[in-house]
Amino acid sequence: MSPEPTTSGYVLAVTGLRAEARIAARSQQTRAVAGGGNAAGLERLIEEAITVHCRGVISFGMAGALRRDLRPGACLVGRDVMHESEHYRIDETWTAHLQANLGAAEVVAIAGVDQPLVTQSQKQALFAATGAAAVDMESHVAARLAAKHGLPFAVLRVVADPQQRTLPPAALAGMRADGTADAAAVLRSLGKNPAQIPQLIRIVTDAGRAYCALLRCNRRLGAGLGLFDLG
Repeated sequence: MSPEPTTSGYVLAVTGLRAEARIAARSQQTRAVAGGGNAAGLERLIEEAITVHCRGVISFGMAGALRRDLRPGACLVGRDVMHESEHYRIDETWTAHLQANLGAAEVVAIAGVDQPLVTQSQKQALFAATGAAAVDMESHVAARLAAKHGLPFAVLRVVADPQQRTLPPAALAGMRADGTADAAAVLRSLGKNPAQIPQLIRIVTDAGRAYCALLRCNRRLGAGLGLFDLG
């Protein structure tokens, strides 16, 4: 899925879904791992992927909005990452380069969580507690391990899930632990409760907007999702 490291090194992109990892790996000198919503499993994948050739780590993929005004497709660059009592540093030079090359990207705080936020009230509560604009399940794990290994760290995320949405069971059933889609589980959930179908269609549509935005971001950045442009 990802190119092998070269003598000049590579950037490790940390994602939740295999589809996000495939987009990240389109960037030259980029390898990608997908955690599938399992923090412990993601940590193992990152540790295995970080070798002496790794030059930086980036959290890449979709995010849920905690701020009400953020809409699907909005591109966000992380200013910092918060998880419980921890606060993780972002590489300022890499972050500035991402913002400069991605046009309308907004630089924001990102919150990390170990379990999905399902309801609007959960998102509102985390926003009130942290002030973070968006949330994902990978950034805090990636940030912690980047710091452990002394590597530059950045965040590039695109909103897929607006703050006002409550996720139906079918959406939560759709991801396997390896980051691939579980279509059979989604169909079983819809069979039990067909009323979820309109919600699921909106979710798929918004995810499509987010994937298109991720592809645009990738095309605008150089090797290693912009890190190797820094010299």
